[in-house]
Amino acid sequence: MSRAQAESVIKNIIREITHECAGKGQVVSETLVAFMVKAVVLDPDNGFNVDRTLTKTDVDKLIRTCVFRLLEKDSPSLETIRMQVYFDMNYTTRTEFLDEHRRVLEGRLQPVIREITDSRARTRDELEVLYTRIVSCVLLRSGLGSPTDISVVREATAALQSVFPQTELGTFMSLVKKDKERQLVELALIVTGIRLFNRECGKGGDGIDEIPTVLQEAIPNAIQNLDEELRKITRQVFLYTAVLENACLNHEFPDTLEWAKLKDSHFNSRQHEHFLNVLMHDLNDCKEHVESLRLKYLVQMDNVKDTVSSKTAVPTAQVYPQFIGLAHLWTAFQDEMVLLSVLTNLISSLDQFAQVHVSMFTKEVLDDYLNEDGLIKSDMDRMNMTNGNEHRINAAKILNKKIEVLFPESTKNFTHLPIYARGYCPWSLYTYNGLLVPSNPNIGILQHSNVYYAFASAEGAYEFASDPDAFCKGVADVAKKSPELIQLLELHKQFAAITPYTQQGKEKSFLPYPVTKSDMGTQTDTHPMETNLVKTYEWNEWELRRKALKLANLRKKMTHSVQTELSNYKRENTTQSYPPKDQETQTKRESYTNVPKPSVYIAGLRGGSTTRTKMTKVDLTRDVKDI
Repeated sequence: MSRAQAESVIKNIIREITHECAGKGQVVSETLVAFMVKAVVLDPDNGFNVDRTLTKTDVDKLIRTCVFRLLEKDSPSLETIRMQVYFDMNYTTRTEFLDEHRRVLEGRLQPVIREITDSRARTRDELEVLYTRIVSCVLLRSGLGSPTDISVVREATAALQSVFPQTELGTFMSLVKKDKERQLVELALIVTGIRLFNRECGKGGDGIDEIPTVLQEAIPNAIQNLDEELRKITRQVFLYTAVLENACLNHEFPDTLEWAKLKDSHFNSRQHEHFLNVLMHDLNDCKEHVESLRLKYLVQMDNVKDTVSSKTAVPTAQVYPQFIGLAHLWTAFQDEMVLLSVLTNLISSLDQFAQVHVSMFTKEVLDDYLNEDGLIKSDMDRMNMTNGNEHRINAAKILNKKIEVLFPESTKNFTHLPIYARGYCPWSLYTYNGLLVPSNPNIGILQHSNVYYAFASAEGAYEFASDPDAFCKGVADVAKKSPELIQLLELHKQFAAITPYTQQGKEKSFLPYPVTKSDMGTQTDTHPMETNLVKTYEWNEWELRRKALKLANLRKKMTHSVQTELSNYKRENTTQSYPPKDQETQTKRESYTNVPKPSVYIAGLRGGSTTRTKMTKVDLTRDVKDI
């Protein structure tokens, strides 16, 4: 079966399950159905073989099993899966949410902006309509009041006319579309800053809410309410953990209690606790951002007052950037307000998925299943009990050479290591069939195959080190029977087929590796390598051009040197000249010439019989033709 055919079959199965659930009065999302299908196939108790193609009987069985699981009443396991799917579909990081929020706002403004930029107004009435649309666009972008409020519109119009009078519409119409959009954004920011300044001076501000004050009151209240909710959830978590741990240690599981549902409730409360901790972290970040924005806003407002106060005319180059800065800070306040609303809605929505086990397993019901002293340990109590050198992992007892023991004092980035199973003890998960006991990394972390394991006790670490692969396989088998553990324990590498959307892509990121610390000493020579600094190096292009022109001019000059009698013992003089070049030419053929040798004789120089010398010159040179 090809990939396209397999996807088509899966979509048909999901559609059939959704239709059957709707027919029985239960509306479920396709995302939840897809997660349940994969979870049912992974569960070995259901008997599906993922290595072969599903037959018609297998598909019918899969649909029946999924519908039964989705319609199950009072199931903490199903509520945990619902919670995970809901959180995965509705929660995003702060940056992603703000980017999406701004994108949605821009999308809503596009029809108004398009009417302005595409307008071909010519008459006076058409220009007035265009100017009214610009005022509405400025109000919608700023979010300071409603465009249907007359007082708000009048104030915004007055502020816009001080910056962009109606007579400037002709220049605006001559701009290209992108320049028009850019100018609309700038006008909205300047008008927003002017209105905020007027409100601070008591000269306007209709329709502008006191967002900084509201945020300063709402965020601490939201943090307080969430803290109370977390305290309630953690009490349930500690109670469930204590009861399950006592039963596992004593190997006593009385029939008077539904232990399977108690374990599923244990998973549900742990997942709820984790999600609330994530939201608490976001609320604290929101509080810090609001406080930082408030201080910046006060400073910016004081700067505007100093620039504008007691002056009849202020250069636009000075005051407009300050108005734009005010508008940006106010927009950041509005973003924090929307983010706070989303976080509070998420907090209240998650509570609905925890109501099943809260009513089923009350403290009065579970008190009889605690140990004799009735002690309920918190996560902090468990960590404090194992702190100390006597509880630390002894590296000498780890016989597996493939395992390395890391300690806080010898590992630089110890607190940032990604611990397996979200920091829960894998030995307890496997030995006690899914018991979630938080580990204590301070006693030591075992590194095996680039995975980091932390444990609740050193004894569990020693037993795990004897066969880590078997323990990891056992944890995976536990997660197959309880699919909600896959997301709760972040076992997505072992179950890549059901990686949630919020975790996709993180596997490709570079995970931090431990940077171990140790005392070392080195000694080197003072100058182990000779330096070669070129002091005549120039990086300036124009300086290089100047030197090149100077050298080109120097080629036309003659160099000489002079040495006097008094200076020859003081310094050495050197000269440099261009030596003559050897040049040759070659003709097309070889040729030569030969000239006659002159032979001229003079007779009579020695005299004769007469006293008068008579000289005779005889030319015996041969003619060229005779050679």
